[in-house]
Amino acid sequence: MQEVLTTTSKQAGRESGFVQREVKLDGASFIQTLVFSWMANPEASLEEMTQTAALLGIEISPQGLDQRFTPQSAACAKQVLEAAVKLLLKKDPATLPILERFTGVYLQDSSIIVLPDELRTLWPSCGGDTSGAALKVQVRWELRSGQLEGPFLHAGREPDLSAEVQHLPMPEGSLRLADLGYWSVKRFVQVQNESSYMLSRVHAATEVFYSGQQLDFTSFLQSHRNDQFEMEIELSASHRWRCRLLGQRVPPKVSAERRRKLWQKAHKRGTTPSQRQLVFCDWNLIVTNIPAESLTLEEALVLLRVRWQIELCFKFWKSHGRVDESRSRKPYRVLCEVYTKLLTLLIQHWVMLTNNWNPVQQSIFKAGKALSKNAWHLASALHNLRDLCEVLTEMGRVMASSCRINKRKKRPSTFQRLHQPSLGALA
Repeated sequence: MQEVLTTTSKQAGRESGFVQREVKLDGASFIQTLVFSWMANPEASLEEMTQTAALLGIEISPQGLDQRFTPQSAACAKQVLEAAVKLLLKKDPATLPILERFTGVYLQDSSIIVLPDELRTLWPSCGGDTSGAALKVQVRWELRSGQLEGPFLHAGREPDLSAEVQHLPMPEGSLRLADLGYWSVKRFVQVQNESSYMLSRVHAATEVFYSGQQLDFTSFLQSHRNDQFEMEIELSASHRWRCRLLGQRVPPKVSAERRRKLWQKAHKRGTTPSQRQLVFCDWNLIVTNIPAESLTLEEALVLLRVRWQIELCFKFWKSHGRVDESRSRKPYRVLCEVYTKLLTLLIQHWVMLTNNWNPVQQSIFKAGKALSKNAWHLASALHNLRDLCEVLTEMGRVMASSCRINKRKKRPSTFQRLHQPSLGALA
């Protein structure tokens, strides 16, 4: 944190053109002002930011600070963020029995941040209902150690399949969990060749082969009388990748809700759902290369639910970190804000890991609130390692005592299900 917010930021200020002569508000003090202001209050006003600057020894007016949001300041913030992303921190691995079967549990996903239209040449969106500019944020998160890779920045129009995170190597014995946006049988083969595992829902358009013959999957599901099944299959005519197919019929209420959402999405796009997509609504369908003796259907359904932890991470970034919101409409202030808020959230993640925060057992929202209350203490201690360690130790005590996820009877948390898969699987 010290390195990124001092030396790295100061160098970025010069290289980006944000600083062209010796001034008090250099790249380091500018980035520190924004990071600690938005860590304390993601909706901080210019006046609140100048108060943080004063705490750091910088005197500047709100109007003067507002004038510093330029293409150069955005480039400075982006450069610091990219440098921070290269620093990978992790804690001791979590000890939940079902997760200990793997050397790591890697979750990957993306989220879109809509930007002002004026930025479309920098970050073009995919069109549709979004504006002319959008940023896609890609992340890979190793759940056991907490190690976060990313956020990697891509244009909104870029598909997940071509993203950097899709091609990161998998350590031997690790597990990959991703949504259908990353569905690629070719990538599954690569994961297996790396002596690792994958677990995923089934993409409706994929060809399925059973006993050497292409399976009429729709008819198979419609005629199946049991509520559960497991079989060895091959995926894709070009790869014929061998894996396990696991199925569990869902309750009628769940099926009806899935169909409603499917029709709603199709209507929005001006299309019609296929018969296979409608039949899929009746089932939880999973493919995996984890051997049957190492993972049951019940455990597979619970593990698949773990992927939602990264959805909670993005929800935290947007609802708590306000990474997709700004008080301003000036394009380069908005862009600078996005970069710096992402940097702030990454630093918060580091602080959580420093205090051995466990994302499965402890609430990211509760931890985030605790960090916000101590942002100014971090800012004051930044340049003194001993003081910084003391602040982090105090924050660790707060997080350990107040950030645990509460147990629930009606809808058990992911943590409860991982401890006891029999509580129920994914709906």
